[in-house]
Amino acid sequence: MKTAESMQSMLCMLLQAGLRTESAMFSEFFYQLRKNGLEVSLGEWLTLQDALTKGLHESSMTGFYYLARMILVKSETDYDKFDMTFEECFKTRKLTPGITETMLSWLNKEDMNDLFHEMNRDYMNQIEGEAMQIDKEDVEDTFKDRLKDQDSEHNGGSFWIGTMGKTQFGNTGGNMGGIRVGGKTGYQSAFEVVGERKYRDFRDDRVLTNRQFQLAFKRLRQFSTKLDIPETELDIDGTVDKTCNNGGCLQIVMQKPRKNAVKLLLLMDSGGTMIPYSSLLNELFQSVNKSNHFKDMKCYFFHNCIYSKLYRTPECENGDWIDTEWMFRNLDSDYKVLIVGDAAMAPEELYAKDGNYRGPNDGLSGWEWLQLMKRHYKKIVWMNPKMAPGNAPWREAETAIKGLLPMYKLTVKGLNDAMQKLMQTR
Repeated sequence: MKTAESMQSMLCMLLQAGLRTESAMFSEFFYQLRKNGLEVSLGEWLTLQDALTKGLHESSMTGFYYLARMILVKSETDYDKFDMTFEECFKTRKLTPGITETMLSWLNKEDMNDLFHEMNRDYMNQIEGEAMQIDKEDVEDTFKDRLKDQDSEHNGGSFWIGTMGKTQFGNTGGNMGGIRVGGKTGYQSAFEVVGERKYRDFRDDRVLTNRQFQLAFKRLRQFSTKLDIPETELDIDGTVDKTCNNGGCLQIVMQKPRKNAVKLLLLMDSGGTMIPYSSLLNELFQSVNKSNHFKDMKCYFFHNCIYSKLYRTPECENGDWIDTEWMFRNLDSDYKVLIVGDAAMAPEELYAKDGNYRGPNDGLSGWEWLQLMKRHYKKIVWMNPKMAPGNAPWREAETAIKGLLPMYKLTVKGLNDAMQKLMQTR
């Protein structure tokens, strides 16, 4: 084994790249990869060391990056985790000229995105549906000018690059469009994102796109009930197994055809703090309507929480609704219920009997209506596009709903987990 030689090769490479040379640096990379969720085995790590010893990285940091990624990463869904770990250990991230690590530390504020949505609920309702035109070149030129002059952190205001302000650069501000620097998305309207990770969209924990929706719903077919009908469909796997066990002599195996027996009830939160996810909800709606994997599918809308009325359209206009009690009477308990919303309502909107400020409550709070939903429908899940980890104290309503209904984040993995939960036989 050439462990000592490979370590020396690695250290020489780091010297050439002008980086720190502590011997623990290489080992730290291994442990950070595993800590960040990449299942790197000792065998793969030794293979990387052997490749370094043979000079396959060509004594460059770029070569080392691609070599390590090729050997250690098993799926493209892990590229983003690998990139983040590589930057964390070797400090190689290339930022837009003028964007320093110090400036990013000013702009990356923990939990600022949730605070943004809480403080701007009324404003987001007000701007719903607005189409704002901006001069991209003018914004870019102004952004470059600010970069040259700014020397301190700014929160709020209407001039510098910062957070919670009114300029068109920074993050969690009150302006539609512009350039987002650091932080998390607010209105999802920025035309440019500085420092955006290249492989973020490869992850299986990212928010879904139309294609992922369709693929996920397509997989539901494997859970569809097989009805008590004649065996008229060729069982390919069974035929192969029986033929192999029969010494190669063909033995045909038939099975009952799989029918679309799944009935889906889709309920989606619309407006307010769900404005940034309107495109996502539209993709979900289109994907479900295009899917042919359901015996029946119904879709209704609500605002913040389910009350006595469910709306027929995402505009949630008064009068264009159905009674929730009617739904209970006409859509039986066999329906699988998928609720999509951010659960970002104020506590009184959940618990007060008059908490629905946009329509009738019929004497029950939103919490009581959710309890009726759970009592009537045996298979019901809630999917949240911005679910907070754990029990966030500033998300009281979300925490309460998590205790009542199974809640999953609206990601590729989350949707698959939710579908499996809906299809459990017990």
